[in-house]
Amino acid sequence: MSSFELADRSRRLLATLVREFVETGEPVASQILARRSGLGVSPATIRNVLAQLEETGYVHQPHTSAGRVPTDRGYRAFVDLLLESRKPTRAPAVVEHRLREQAERSPLMDDLLASASHLVSRAVRYVGFALGGSPSAVLQRLEFVPLDGSRVLVVVVSRGNQIAQKVVDAGEDVVPEELVRAANYLNTEFGGLPLAEVRAAVLARLQQERTLYDRLLARALRLARSTLEEMPNPHTFHVEGAASLLGRPAQERGPHRARLRGGVEEGVSLATLRALLEMLEQKERMVYLLNQYIDGPGLTVVIGAEHATPGLRPFSLVASTASDATGIRTVGVIGPTRMHYSRAIAFVDGTTQAVSRVLRAAN
Repeated sequence: MSSFELADRSRRLLATLVREFVETGEPVASQILARRSGLGVSPATIRNVLAQLEETGYVHQPHTSAGRVPTDRGYRAFVDLLLESRKPTRAPAVVEHRLREQAERSPLMDDLLASASHLVSRAVRYVGFALGGSPSAVLQRLEFVPLDGSRVLVVVVSRGNQIAQKVVDAGEDVVPEELVRAANYLNTEFGGLPLAEVRAAVLARLQQERTLYDRLLARALRLARSTLEEMPNPHTFHVEGAASLLGRPAQERGPHRARLRGGVEEGVSLATLRALLEMLEQKERMVYLLNQYIDGPGLTVVIGAEHATPGLRPFSLVASTASDATGIRTVGVIGPTRMHYSRAIAFVDGTTQAVSRVLRAAN
C-alpha cells in the first residue's frame, strides 16, 4: 500500500504522530493522538487505525506498553503529504541579505554556496551542504597574479563565477606587465569557449613549432596548461555543521539510542555519526552520491532506507536544486530521520532560490 492509498483519516493520524514524535522523541500514545489529531474519534478507534498502520509498515511499537513511532515508510508518507499541499516559500529576509553581502565581497558561485551551506546549517541545526556546477564549464577569464620570484598564481574563472586556481613556477622571474599581456592574449583567444576545448587548444599549440610563438606567448600557454591539465572536478561541494549532530541537545535527540527493526530512527550512535563525518570528508564521493539522487531542478527528499549507501540509512537528506544560465546549484541538509521536515524543506528551498536571485543580479 502506497502513502497515497491510505485513507484520509489514516494519513491525518500518521501526520499527527510524526509531528508529535519529532517534537518529543517519545513513542506516541493513542490518548495523545485522540486529543491532538482533531479527528473527533475515541482512543479505541485510534488504536484500531494504529494497528492497521503498523501492519502496513508505517509505524512501529517498541514494546507492548509503549505508544508508536514512525518507520522510514511512515516518514515518507508524511513528507509526501507535506509536498502535496506545499506552497512556494522565500527564505527569511536575513538570509538573502547575507547572501547579497557576500556577493558584494565576492560574486563567485563558490563563495555564495559556501555561505549558503553555513546559513542552512545554522538555521535547521543539521549538516548543511551546497553543490555547484556548470554543465558547459565555459571560460570567462584567466588571470596571472605574480607572487614572488618566479611563482605565479593562475586563476581560471568559468561562467557562473566558478573559480579554480593553482600556484605555478614559471621557471624564471616574471614581470607583472608581461603577465597582464599574456592573460589578455589567452582571454582574447579562448574566452567564451568550453574549458575542455580551451585545454585541447592550448596543448595543441604547445606541440607546434616553438618558433611560431614569441617568449611571452609561449609562457602564457605553459602557465595555462599547468592549471587546465589539473582542473578540479567541475562540481564544487561545501559542508558546514557536521559536528552539529554530535552536539544536539538531549531533548532534541530523544531518550533512545538504538535503531529498532522496521527502519525506526531512535537516535544515532556515535559510531554511525563518525562514519557520516568520514563520508562527508570524501567530497568526490558525496558529489557522486548526490548526483545519483538529483535528476533535475526541484526538491529531493531521501529518507533512511531509501539511501543506496548503507552509511546514510540512519539519516534523511533534503535538497533543492535550481538551474539557469549561471549553472546548476543544490542546497540541502542531512540529519536524523527524526527531522523537522517542513522546516528543512522550506528553508532549503528558499535558500536555493535566494542564491539563484543573487547570482543573476551579480551576473
